[in-house]
Amino acid sequence: MKNFSYKNIGIILSIAGIFTGLLLFYLLAQNYMIVVDGKVADGRVDEAIAVEITHSILGSLGIIASALWAAVLYGFFYNQQWAWRWGAMAAALQMLAGFFPTIPARSIDLPAATMPVFLIAVVLWFGMMYAGRVNRKVIIFTFVAGLAYVLTYINGVAVISRYQYLGFDTDIPKILKGMYAVVQMSTWMGAAAWLVFIYVVFRHRKWALPLGIMAAANSILSGYTLAIVELTEKGGVFSLYLPGAIVATGLLVYMLTPHAKILIEERKAGIE
Repeated sequence: MKNFSYKNIGIILSIAGIFTGLLLFYLLAQNYMIVVDGKVADGRVDEAIAVEITHSILGSLGIIASALWAAVLYGFFYNQQWAWRWGAMAAALQMLAGFFPTIPARSIDLPAATMPVFLIAVVLWFGMMYAGRVNRKVIIFTFVAGLAYVLTYINGVAVISRYQYLGFDTDIPKILKGMYAVVQMSTWMGAAAWLVFIYVVFRHRKWALPLGIMAAANSILSGYTLAIVELTEKGGVFSLYLPGAIVATGLLVYMLTPHAKILIEERKAGIE
């Protein structure tokens, strides 16, 4: 009876995930030019360009997530043990795609149109944890890793905006603009590494730990580098590039402890 319950919960959540992905796609398409025009009217053409790039990517992720949920629905329907893991990945994509667009919208006093998608995706993610009977410590650990994943991605978007804003400004050292350009893709690659790491932790693979260390090191190197560049360029004592690097630092410290090795390598995350 309990297995029947888990199966049906997975099926219901998968159907909800499919429609959540379609909702995300619709909301992004509906608000795409509204946010772009708002940024231009606010005098931030650099941020308008960043919105054009990132919203198109996130809209594609919405479609991919819906397609992935369809596969997850098949998995739950036929009692496949991999279903909850891929459901967690689909929800993670939707959390990112639902959360980030709220930032540029709210910065110009527009509604956070995609926030419902983010909130639904959070429920779906924890629902997959329940369906997979995931260990509580693994849930906490992977959720924090998910924060690093989102913050590292956001750093990459901020780099695009800052790079465009600087333009051909000759009043700043050219090396600073060059550093923005060189670091940008490493942030998005780092975000992808975090997402893969979370999945591999769910798979209970021994190579998850070195992958996590690599992802953390990448977020640390790119995040602190960008923070130093920004503070050198603009002054001040705090940079918005720091949160992702700080979370990654905490995760790296934890992953170097024996407790992390036991959690990741010796203890099953959930049903396999």
